[in-house]
Amino acid sequence: MGQLMPLYCQKTDNEKILENLEQAIQEGYWVQLLPPYGDNELIATDFLPKGSGVVVASGGSSGGRQYCLQPSIHLDQSAADTGDWLQQEGIVPKNCLIFNPLPIHHVSGLMPWWRSKCWGAAHISVSPEIMRDPLLLEDFLGSQGEKKGLKSIISLVPTQLKRLLTHQIGLKWLQSFSVIWVGGAALSDELEESSRENGLRLSPCYGATETAAMVTALAPQEFLSGSSGCGTPIGDVELRLASNRCLEVKTSRLAVACWNENGLEKLSGDNGWWRSGDCASLDNKSSAITQLKLHGRIDSAINSGGETVFPEQLETRLFDSCLASGIPINAILFLPIKDHEWGHRLVALVRFEEIEFNEKKSLELLEEVQTFTNSWQPYERPLRWQLCSDLAANQLGKWDRSLWLNWLRNSS
Repeated sequence: MGQLMPLYCQKTDNEKILENLEQAIQEGYWVQLLPPYGDNELIATDFLPKGSGVVVASGGSSGGRQYCLQPSIHLDQSAADTGDWLQQEGIVPKNCLIFNPLPIHHVSGLMPWWRSKCWGAAHISVSPEIMRDPLLLEDFLGSQGEKKGLKSIISLVPTQLKRLLTHQIGLKWLQSFSVIWVGGAALSDELEESSRENGLRLSPCYGATETAAMVTALAPQEFLSGSSGCGTPIGDVELRLASNRCLEVKTSRLAVACWNENGLEKLSGDNGWWRSGDCASLDNKSSAITQLKLHGRIDSAINSGGETVFPEQLETRLFDSCLASGIPINAILFLPIKDHEWGHRLVALVRFEEIEFNEKKSLELLEEVQTFTNSWQPYERPLRWQLCSDLAANQLGKWDRSLWLNWLRNSS
């Protein structure tokens, strides 16, 4: 039976946390990475496998707390697969400078550091405060000095990418990277276009806690040439679609189990395949290469008037229309409410950028935003529109839809 050590990932002193994590792994512990907020439940330890590993909360958007058990060997394999992908792009992993702005209690923030240990590469944590403030970012970059011969790489969520693009300092920093992996949420057409116009070497990717991070990635040159989607499989990864178009993944680095309110559950079902919960399509580039495109979460899809609707697609479409028209939009979220006739209808929550205008101006802008949906199908158009000054995704750019549904009920 393995031994469990809880590790609280406070917002400060990342280096000390990572030092403690490394020592615990070397001593053969399973380390449960716990966020610096909320109620943290330690998993039961009587079923932990021998050896070392991490217990990480899943970053999915379906609601409900779930912890994935990833043995160290799986994380090593993930790092090796990503390193092989870099080699194919002409980048030597040990010569990389890895910037990490993501929280380490999530697999997306854990893996940049883990890769640095496996590759022998440099790793630099970047705080959320620095990512949000151009002046702090400028001071931070000035303190780093010149790193000759190293290729800078970074993992971002779309919200971070968008914020950096709006400032000259952030844009210049983005242009210095050899690879910018972007995941966690869909890239809007507007954000893709802006990134290409500025020559950013984006690599849209797909992965999950259950798969020890990335399982597909799009080569930066393909992105710059106009390709979209999340790229092709990395390492031993196989992809297929279930009958409802739900993406299924098979890989040797699938988590050994998950712990949730029902106790311990095995992830894989039919011959080692894991069902992700994401609706997708697979386009064959050749007889052996498959290109992945995501359409939205199966669990957030609704039936409205007999049609299946993916709110994420509509949010992205509307967000792009707002940006193209110069409307200072910050966030849009579509939530379902029950409807006797339609089954479900959508309610739109909207937040504008924090600029100086009064409530009257906000309502005028909201009316303008509504006009963009006039040409949409009736089942796509929101039944209600509501301003929400606090509307925001989480640190990983994902929406906690249950949280905002509660907000909507309380505000009605």
